[in-house]
Amino acid sequence: MGIVHKVTSAEAAETAQLVGRFLASKGVEVITEEKESGRSAELLVVLGGDGTLIHAASLLDGRPVPILGINMGSLGFMTEVPQPELYTAIEQVLAGKAQVSERMKLRVHLHKGGSHERALDAEVLNDVVISKSALSRMAELDTRCSGEYVTTYKADGVIVATPTGSTAYSLAANGPIMYPTMRGVIIAPICPHTLTQRPLVVPDDENIEIILMNDTEVYLTLDGQKGQPLAKGDRVQVKQSYNRVLLVRNPNLDFFGILRAKLRWGER
Repeated sequence: MGIVHKVTSAEAAETAQLVGRFLASKGVEVITEEKESGRSAELLVVLGGDGTLIHAASLLDGRPVPILGINMGSLGFMTEVPQPELYTAIEQVLAGKAQVSERMKLRVHLHKGGSHERALDAEVLNDVVISKSALSRMAELDTRCSGEYVTTYKADGVIVATPTGSTAYSLAANGPIMYPTMRGVIIAPICPHTLTQRPLVVPDDENIEIILMNDTEVYLTLDGQKGQPLAKGDRVQVKQSYNRVLLVRNPNLDFFGILRAKLRWGER
């Protein structure tokens, strides 16, 4: 069993040591080195927040390994288990009683200029973001779905998000909230020049292509963690990945409970 913790949190690091000793007392082999956890662990315990969980999922490189997310602060959309319930949750996993939520990923290819070669081949759990820098002029982004022209967004950028990512950056761009196990992909413009250009939800089997049409400072960012600059004529291709991320569910909390807690529904 692998353990991945938030590296900037002393509390998470200390808890990781305690969890390691607890698992060892149960006769479970413990892997604490991140890369080795990604290569060989049969389950990952993640101590941190949603960002730490996204990082842990990337370590697996597509391997279908369940992830038990323990939030070390406020409740996360993906790190569902609060710290006081940590050992109870691990016991359930060891007893084979855990429920798993299967989440889709997106595969991203970047083609520089008119090239057919891939300058980037990666996967994301939350979102693909194409956005301009703070002081550059708006981007013009030609957008197509499976070859059919959608529109040219004149905007600060475009977000392509999974249902899991619908409660991340896409939500701030007025995108819809999707049930995380649904099949579909969100295309949400960021501050569009034309206010009638609204977020779209398209089938998950669409091949989405976005081309930067003008010469301005624009960046491609994957899951908020990896980014690189784009140039005029660069083409970003986004489609469903065959890989899935498996998240261990908190049996005491459903998705709507998370929404109520995180978004403070019903409060005044």
